[in-house]
Amino acid sequence: MSDSLFDDQLASQPAGSARLPGPLADRMRPQSLDEVVGQEKSVGPQGFLRRAILEDRVPSLILWGPPGSGKTTIAEIMARETSSRFVPFSAVTSGIKEVKAVMADAERLRRAQGQRTLLFIDEIHRFNRAQQDAFLPYVERGDIILVGATTENPSFELNGALLSRCRVVVLEPLTPEALVEILERALGDTENGLARYRVEVDQQAFETIAQLASGDARRALNLLELAVEDAAARSASRIDQKTVRDIAQRKTLLYDKSGEEHFNLISALHKSLRESDPDAALYWLARMLAAGEDPLYLARRMVRFASEDVGLADPQALPQALAAWDAFHRLGSPEGELALAQLAIYLALAPKSNSVYEGYKAVRRTIEERPADPVPMSIRNAPTQLMKKVGYGEGHVYAHATDEGMGGMECLPESLAGSRFYRPGESGFEAELSERLERFRKVRERTRTARGASEPPR
Repeated sequence: MSDSLFDDQLASQPAGSARLPGPLADRMRPQSLDEVVGQEKSVGPQGFLRRAILEDRVPSLILWGPPGSGKTTIAEIMARETSSRFVPFSAVTSGIKEVKAVMADAERLRRAQGQRTLLFIDEIHRFNRAQQDAFLPYVERGDIILVGATTENPSFELNGALLSRCRVVVLEPLTPEALVEILERALGDTENGLARYRVEVDQQAFETIAQLASGDARRALNLLELAVEDAAARSASRIDQKTVRDIAQRKTLLYDKSGEEHFNLISALHKSLRESDPDAALYWLARMLAAGEDPLYLARRMVRFASEDVGLADPQALPQALAAWDAFHRLGSPEGELALAQLAIYLALAPKSNSVYEGYKAVRRTIEERPADPVPMSIRNAPTQLMKKVGYGEGHVYAHATDEGMGGMECLPESLAGSRFYRPGESGFEAELSERLERFRKVRERTRTARGASEPPR
């Protein structure tokens, strides 16, 4: 943008409304614990962090919470209200080499002057586990107070040794009420906020911004700033709900395809299907699609569900899932999304059984824990005379040549004879399979008895 064009834009704004440097979210960042909104459990009157900061005994911490919940703000307040030196880093833009240099300086400073350094690492999960090991000796000796901020679950993303030396503080997404309070404060602030624009905002417009922000204060303030500047440019004195929605264009959902929220949402879909709740299943499916999730990923997950949680209780579940996958592949979005919605409803209302899943899991466990026993001679193929001579195929009974349709042979290795891995449930088609399996078992026992074979061990 040229200087002249920028000057023209400023000249077109109402007097006194020239944009202050920096985004509104940074200008309105709380400067004290009393200004922090929505995290009462941590920094409220009875909160652990408030007590630790006021008593200047802040331990190493991991601040875990979604974007815009106040992680960086709280870390900066800690530094201001304690005697520690504050050194911020971002794991996105800084390497472990730079961090090590700061930690070495912190060690020298503590020994020479007795001052501790509060080392703030934003997005600490971006450092791999080996890199995180570098913090351990400095944390243990007390050279640094490590404050790491992360949007990811520390249990999965942080080194266990480091995690055990830090206290995890969970920050919640801000409620709509907390966001409205933050927005109202920003609109009325004459020094760093938006009061100079002299624009009023309807209560419904505040509430709409809060809903669109999905618990993120930064997102809410950015949207308010856009709306107010747009109104000022149009010489409008009031912002209503429609104006907010027009500017936002579409709801931006809290979603990270590779982060924890991704797994939270797919878990919600899976468990809603398992709970036979089609309304919840449709909601979570639509929520993920609206947030930009790959529809084919959702199709694959529902194919898995068809075998893992429905199985043979409804043998049509798997063909239905594959058909929906194929339909989306052929149609694409948005038409193909209806096929996924149909599948979600079908799976939610299908009878449920995890017998196939449990049976296969039991077999895999047996294979891992036991030696690989030889195949019984009676069910080995014997295409040559030598193989027949050494016993291959001995005792084999051709099932189709019997009246019962089975020869009564033991098809498992001798050490596993009589084992039962698949145990059908009593839901849907598996109720019939359970009866059929019991009938086959009795036929097999009669056939063995008739052939003089003893009943296998159980």
